[in-house]
Amino acid sequence: MTLTYDLHIHSCLSPCGDHDMTPGNIIGMSMLKGLDVIAVTDHNSCGNCEAAMKIGKDYGITVIPGMELTTLEEVHVVCLFADIKKAMAWDAFVYKQLMEVKNNEEIFGTQLLYNAEDEVIGKKDKLLINAANISFDRVYDLVDSYGGIMIPAHIDKQANSLLSNLGFVPPESKFHIVELKDFSNLHRLQKENPYLLECKVLSDSDAHYLNDISEKGYTLTADSKTPEAVIKSLKNTLSGKEYKNAGVFKKRSL
Repeated sequence: MTLTYDLHIHSCLSPCGDHDMTPGNIIGMSMLKGLDVIAVTDHNSCGNCEAAMKIGKDYGITVIPGMELTTLEEVHVVCLFADIKKAMAWDAFVYKQLMEVKNNEEIFGTQLLYNAEDEVIGKKDKLLINAANISFDRVYDLVDSYGGIMIPAHIDKQANSLLSNLGFVPPESKFHIVELKDFSNLHRLQKENPYLLECKVLSDSDAHYLNDISEKGYTLTADSKTPEAVIKSLKNTLSGKEYKNAGVFKKRSL
């Protein structure tokens, strides 16, 4: 089946996320935008994923539990999971890899945890936008060991991306999906980095504000609308040639 998606959305757990980015508001805006599948991907935390998943189930929106990991090199990587228990186990592991630096709310903003009634139930104490003590070359195997999939985030951005921070795709890389902010950059980046010719390509919003959540422009295919089916689809690799022919993650005509 064909599903509209946005797999990179921040809630108000991210200190840079707007206060209106509660799990309930994210689900509501995703419905208005016509999305079938979203992922909540806060900085170095999966803490609001379960609440979003429960609310999403009531409103027909599939929520993939996820995280935007900041590696030791300050490269952002979207990590997605089919199972909330494994996502939270990954969350616990990553939290231990963060520096013992307490969040200063006056400078960085709040890091709020919500329940399925869209009520604040707590906050994270460590500053979540710091780099974790996990190098980029370890991410694929680590995330895979938790049943998840890694996606280098917004690789066409000039900050906190694989290409901006490392300057190249490491030859030993194993990832097979990348995220672009702007699809018009795809062919240039493929020419400069032939590794990308063998990758699927996503385009997500990286939304920190409700209005920035994607419209129903891009689609993916999966056997069903469940998190398990979506992750399975993402893990099924296509070469660059097949990608062009199949139109996977294509732009829908509006």
